[in-house]
Amino acid sequence: MFRRKALSDLLANPPADEDLHGSHPGEHGLARHLTVRDLTALGIAAVIGAGIFSTIGNASHDGGPAVSLLFVFTAIACAFSALCYAQFAATIPVSGSAYTYAYASFGELAAWIIGWALIMEYAVGNIVVAISWSDYFTGLLDGVGVHLPIWLTMGMQSAHKHYNAVLALMQAGKPLSEASAAQLEGYKAWAAAPELPGGLRLVLDLPAGLITLAITALVYVGIKESKNASNLLVVLKLAVVAVVILVGAFYVQPENWSPFAPNGIGGVLKGVSAVFFAYIGFDAISTTAEECKNPQRDLPRSMIYALVICTVLYVIITLVLTGMVNYKELAVGDPLAYVFNKVGVTWLGKIVAVSAVLAMASVLLVFQIGQPRIWMTMSRDGLLPKVFARVHPKYHTPSFSTIVTGFFVGVPAMLLNMDLVIDLTSIGTLFAFALVCGGILVIDPHGKSEARFKVPYLNGKFLVPLLLLIVGGLVFVYNRDNVNEFFRLVSFSEGYEGFRHQIPMLVFLIACGWVAAVSFTKNLSLLPVLGLLTNLYLMTQLGISNWLLFGAWLIIGLAIYFNYGFKHSKLNRPAGAR
Repeated sequence: MFRRKALSDLLANPPADEDLHGSHPGEHGLARHLTVRDLTALGIAAVIGAGIFSTIGNASHDGGPAVSLLFVFTAIACAFSALCYAQFAATIPVSGSAYTYAYASFGELAAWIIGWALIMEYAVGNIVVAISWSDYFTGLLDGVGVHLPIWLTMGMQSAHKHYNAVLALMQAGKPLSEASAAQLEGYKAWAAAPELPGGLRLVLDLPAGLITLAITALVYVGIKESKNASNLLVVLKLAVVAVVILVGAFYVQPENWSPFAPNGIGGVLKGVSAVFFAYIGFDAISTTAEECKNPQRDLPRSMIYALVICTVLYVIITLVLTGMVNYKELAVGDPLAYVFNKVGVTWLGKIVAVSAVLAMASVLLVFQIGQPRIWMTMSRDGLLPKVFARVHPKYHTPSFSTIVTGFFVGVPAMLLNMDLVIDLTSIGTLFAFALVCGGILVIDPHGKSEARFKVPYLNGKFLVPLLLLIVGGLVFVYNRDNVNEFFRLVSFSEGYEGFRHQIPMLVFLIACGWVAAVSFTKNLSLLPVLGLLTNLYLMTQLGISNWLLFGAWLIIGLAIYFNYGFKHSKLNRPAGAR
């Protein structure tokens, strides 16, 4: 379970299409088309999406103008991780992203766990993106007078739940005014839909399914076509963001920035899952390593470029939004369109609505590129059936894995209502980030690697304990009420129910003490340690419910590993037979 894959085996880069029909393996490989510009565009395509067009509104409502600092803090946390990803990418320039890096540092079991967790980032996360894209698209169609049947614009799960809720109100003799707009829409959709055998109704989010099908077809056809589409979408949405900033700056009223943090640190941190959801995906760049012309040089550069560009844009957009209107008005699903409609610039609000459709399509594209390549790499290692490693002889893409990803995303997007997926996607990604940072501490704790790019080494012997003491002191001084509340609850003053919600923070504090001790005795590199701790801290902000669901997800993954992956792993074979 803890056997590690040798660097020489990883760099041997076996062909992706192990023969499935008895002919010679290795006839087809992935095509190398990507440059640093293309990789940076893929990173921007993944990051500038749902966050800037939707979740930034609720985060600004909770944190006020100070949410701009949350974007900076989250970007710093991502930057520590990005440096670690960059060193791994320069050392092991093959597909697989965090899965491959964990295989080299922690061993097979950790690699499987990360590979399983990354499904939550890419495939499950794309379900949310597809549903969100559908909402924007149907809204855009309504704006030009094209109205799809309501039963073709939402998932069956949502419609059935809302139908039952409204039906319960009616049976109780209560007025329909007590039902929410979403419940009324669900009721109408279920009532109007064609009836299926068994009492079900044909209710499905058709646009979500169709966009997933279109993106999957594009990714299937080739990386060159995919990167051209990505580059075009990125240019269009960056142009819109630039116009939003330039025009919005003329409507900023500085008095809206006061108070800067109206709800304190707690209000700012309340938006951490939404803000981090905006950043997930920059690591998708590393899944394309085998399609890069010069991966050891271009992967590290593109990760840093994408992160810096997106952070600057997010901070400026946040300040413009909170400067144009009071932060209390921003708890809307389309904050950019809302603020310009509010100040009378309706033409720009319409352009924002169009660009949101393009932006989310680009996110969908990048994630649909990333997931098949992770499955392909896991299949190469024997942890998944070898059909997942098949590469198309003409298009040079992981064909079977791409098709499976399309079904995995498209069908649930048409049928389900994924309320918790944003937080679940974030916790899966943070877990992967933490293990990548930890992986650098395993393979290169003192910065002595010969890699073309490596994380700058700063001795954390004294710095890690000192920084933890300083941060702890600041929290105690400026957030004493929450500190007292934490200690009150962990003392079981409200029983287990109050205690269990503090478990994530308790685990984090224990981890801080352990990491500080190891840093002091082993002279660990400071930046990977900070990446590890910041990612663990962000995980504590996602709540015990998400930790429990994530734990259940991992248990399912472990069951698959021990029933298939462990037995079929290529590390079970002699070196010459792998």
